[in-house]
Amino acid sequence: MYWAMAGIGAVSVTIMGLIGVAAVTREWVPPLGRRLVLRPRLWGTGALMSAVGLGTFMFLGPLATDGRALDFYVPLAGMIVNFAGLGLQTLARRPGRTPRLPPASTTAAS
Repeated sequence: MYWAMAGIGAVSVTIMGLIGVAAVTREWVPPLGRRLVLRPRLWGTGALMSAVGLGTFMFLGPLATDGRALDFYVPLAGMIVNFAGLGLQTLARRPGRTPRLPPASTTAAS
């Protein structure tokens, strides 16, 4: 049962990381959420952070096979990175700042 969970976790984290790389390099977002994402590179950065954080949490926390499972802070740091990545993905759904334009001139140019 352990190998099934570890395999599914590894495949999931790898797919999430590949989608993040595709979003950062090619600005490609999967069709399921493409309509909602306004800034694909930021979304991809968040997906990469989530993949790294979730992988750290899973494989150095609950699915660790050696004594590292007893360490509390490494899996906790992985979850914090995961939530930070999810926060970036949420921010990618909001519009960015608009550049401030100089005020229009009211005098006629001659």
